[in-house]
Amino acid sequence: MAKSDVKKVVLAYSGGLDTSIILKWLQTTYGCEVVTFTADLGQGEELEPARQKALLLGIKPENIFIEDLREEFVRDYVFPMFRANAVYEGQYLLGTSIARPLIGKKQIEIAEKVGADAVCHGATGKGNDQVRFELAYYALKPDVKVIAPWREWDLTSRTKLIEFAEKHQIPIAKDKRGEAPFSTDANLLHTSSEGKVLEDPSQDVPDYVFSRTVDPESAPDKPTVITVDFERGDAVAVDGVKLTPAALLAKLNELGRVNGIGRLDLVENRYVGMKSRGMYETPGGTILLAAHRGIESITLDRGAAHLKDELMPKYAELVYNGFWFAPEREMLQAAIDKSQEFVTGRVRLKLYKGNVTVIGRESPYSLYDQELVTFEEGAVAYDQHDAQGFIKLNALRLRTLGQRRKRMAK
Repeated sequence: MAKSDVKKVVLAYSGGLDTSIILKWLQTTYGCEVVTFTADLGQGEELEPARQKALLLGIKPENIFIEDLREEFVRDYVFPMFRANAVYEGQYLLGTSIARPLIGKKQIEIAEKVGADAVCHGATGKGNDQVRFELAYYALKPDVKVIAPWREWDLTSRTKLIEFAEKHQIPIAKDKRGEAPFSTDANLLHTSSEGKVLEDPSQDVPDYVFSRTVDPESAPDKPTVITVDFERGDAVAVDGVKLTPAALLAKLNELGRVNGIGRLDLVENRYVGMKSRGMYETPGGTILLAAHRGIESITLDRGAAHLKDELMPKYAELVYNGFWFAPEREMLQAAIDKSQEFVTGRVRLKLYKGNVTVIGRESPYSLYDQELVTFEEGAVAYDQHDAQGFIKLNALRLRTLGQRRKRMAK
């Protein structure tokens, strides 16, 4: 791609040092007009400084886009993923992964609106995010030009980045002048931390890395009991109070925070081929997953439930690898959403020192029949004598195999 072909580019811009350097680098290297996009995904930071920083770096006011995407993020991305009970490699609740397709989608929408030639992200050449962003871009605008500075420039060290910033009078926070102890990414679903002090997987995560949860050992000695209501697979209320998707997740985050819930120290397999160690805090998501599985336990048929569990790792892998807009993810989503038609009811949970326990569940569509499972008299719909034929038919092939072994042993 010739640099002269790029006249205007939409940059995913946080206002931090790295993306501010990228902004100036785009101006100096490509000589193009830069449009900034900053997404509020519930990361808990004031976003107005990003606007002021962009203005300081010469961006026109009409080229600065800041959008509150919290409700859309939870409603259209987090909740559909949680209907699938998606967990990557058995543990990771995909907090960073699920945010990237939404950011990419908005960048493309803005590019179309302002007539931009290209889009740009600040993901490094070693991580998963470059894949997630760019797969979203290409899915939504196949002919888009993509600029990935970390794969192009020669600013290969923190020292060179600082020197570039100083040369171009980019404000540098004092704690950015040295080697950062770790990097973080946050949104309404989670906070992730990786790099530097976390790179040795044999070492404990230092206490100062945790920002979203109290130490479980310091959490209250008395359990917190809550209820979560569901309608068609989505959480709609906490303790009987109806909430919007974003407000509900924020409420669960606070309940999880004070009870030390949702910490995860994980070594994962990145899509680009290497292993990485990260620390994740997903307090509300951890509660939501337990609650959703609790209501599914009484409302889903065995066949549907087991099939969902078979499909889930594939679904989670697609989200992790950046294929949110791929047809196979959409096909799986259709099947998952069909399974949620009767996943409605209330789950009662106990939160205590880092643990979430389902202690009750009820639904107008429950498949649990107490008369069928009771050890007492009753259960006219179930004749225990029928089990004999059922067992013999299932044992037929095993008995045939056993007879062959006996013949061969003679």
